[in-house]
Amino acid sequence: MRILLVEDEPKMAALVRRVLVAERHVVDVAPDGVSAIALAERGPHDVIVLDRMLPDLDGIAVLRLLRAKGTSTPVLMLTALGSVDDRVGGLDAGADDYLAKPFAFSELLARVRALGRRAPATSSAQLAAGDLGLDELRHAVQVGDRSTRQQILDAVWGAEPDVYSNVVDLYVHYLRRKLGELGRADRLRTVRGVGYTLRSGT
Repeated sequence: MRILLVEDEPKMAALVRRVLVAERHVVDVAPDGVSAIALAERGPHDVIVLDRMLPDLDGIAVLRLLRAKGTSTPVLMLTALGSVDDRVGGLDAGADDYLAKPFAFSELLARVRALGRRAPATSSAQLAAGDLGLDELRHAVQVGDRSTRQQILDAVWGAEPDVYSNVVDLYVHYLRRKLGELGRADRLRTVRGVGYTLRSGT
């Protein structure tokens, strides 16, 4: 799943992100309400994990703005404010679930999975070059009616980019080898100092 994590405390954000990435989720992180709204609108996300106490907009305000804009993504609100009134306020504002800090990561993951099952199906973002297609949401490459699938570690960069400094090159190598098996290895080319380009072959 693709998850938007809204958390202003850097250590907590890094820790929650790492736990989610370890479960093979792709995680976008927003440190404040304004960034959260921008990322949510850019989307799509399957679940939003939203801290209530943010430095600019309160999490409740962020949630109300997202719902007013028509965002229907399931929202799990995380907060140190765990009274009954606080939980009721969050749910009434549009949250689908509410988890008070401190929490067990096993419970967080279970609640994220449950919300993910409620998420509406999103249309896949497709890139095409001739008969070669890339589905960005499913991380799938298809040639004609034949397909191959390769998960990219946390949307290419990984939980700790310094540790996986060659991960992009490695997965491009895997992808090029798979395309070679389908007679399309020449479609993916390296542009030195820039990155990679996908060509139609025409």
